[in-house]
Amino acid sequence: MDDQTRIELEAAAFRTLRAHLMEKRTDVQNIDLMNLAGFCRNCLSRWYQEAANARGIDMSKAEARETFYGMPYDEWKARYQIDADAEKKAAFDAAFAENVGEKG
Repeated sequence: MDDQTRIELEAAAFRTLRAHLMEKRTDVQNIDLMNLAGFCRNCLSRWYQEAANARGIDMSKAEARETFYGMPYDEWKARYQIDADAEKKAAFDAAFAENVGEKG
């Protein structure tokens, strides 16, 4: 397989993952994704931002989230996020530290 085809297949897989998380499984909470898989929608938007920045494209965290979520992040949270209990929040803190780093 040539590099261009590989890149196109990877991009298609990413678009499918994004659509799955944003359109088909809005019920799955970011905190549950992070606790189970070590990443969430915010991680995906951050990786998108980091890839853009690495290529000299100036993109803020808010811009990356809006691109990934298809709407401002606060709007997404209002529509789909629910409050997590203390147990989930504690598990999140551990998962975040392990997979992303210390919260600052």
